Amino acid sequence: MKSKLASQFSTLTRAALRGNRALVLAAVLGVSSLTAAPVAQAQTKIGYVNVERILHGSNTAKTAQSQIESEFRKRNDELERMANDLRAQIQKYEKDAPALSDSERIRRQRQLEDLESDLQRKEREFQEDVNLRRNELFNDIIDKADQAIQRIAESQGYDLIITDAVTVSPQVDITEEVLKAIGG
Repeated sequence: MKSKLASQFSTLTRAALRGNRALVLAAVLGVSSLTAAPVAQAQTKIGYVNVERILHGSNTAKTAQSQIESEFRKRNDELERMANDLRAQIQKYEKDAPALSDSERIRRQRQLEDLESDLQRKEREFQEDVNLRRNELFNDIIDKADQAIQRIAESQGYDLIITDAVTVSPQVDITEEVLKAIGG
């Protein structure tokens, strides 16, 4: 019985005699991949970081979310008050509409439409401001996490650290280390 290596070498020799360069190259690559692959796999150290956990479960992220809520609470309350006032005015209009003259009904409809447009504009501006602030704070968290990941990779000799995977072994998950490095 011949080994795989001897069999491939025989194929290589026969192909060389026939002058089939493509087959020779394929055989050489096949033999080299059999010997090189286990060596490369044995030396590669891989880690995994759960970004969702860092962005939503870390103390730093929770603090950032609380900061956003407190910064925008006053404006949010004002928007809620405006929405409640608009609803009350719409109900009053619907109650009064049958008794109003056509010109008064049209005037009040336009007034309500203007109030609604103003409210929608302010809500959009509010949401844009919240998103900008959230991006600022969470980008800081991401930057800190990236720096921590880099330090961990260098100090512990990781060759590859991934942040997206279908399945992950707890042995390669370094999320806890990253959380500790960024303060929780």
